Amino acid sequence: MNQTNIENIKSQMRRGVLEYCILSILDKSDAYASELIGKLKDARIIVVEGTLYPLLTRQKNQGLLTYRWEESTQGPPRKYYSLTDKGRAVLLEMDKVWKELVETLDILRK
Repeated sequence: MNQTNIENIKSQMRRGVLEYCILSILDKSDAYASELIGKLKDARIIVVEGTLYPLLTRQKNQGLLTYRWEESTQGPPRKYYSLTDKGRAVLLEMDKVWKELVETLDILRK
């Protein structure tokens, strides 16, 4: 398998867990888009705004997130995202699914 195919596989796998990652970050504290991108980058998931904003909008439309505007001392107001009760419930379900998936992969890889 060549490097291009491997990078494509990695990208698809990361994209598949991105929604889970965002909910996990917001479960700890509210954040604005640049903070989310930074935290994802720290976790070695590289995401650009063009990928993040549509996902945040979709999660908001699903009732998983809400947002508020806050004035910033450094530039324009920032849109802070936070989890809703529904978002927390979905995150708990995703935690269960993730744990089951990891256990399944552990069994298959042994």
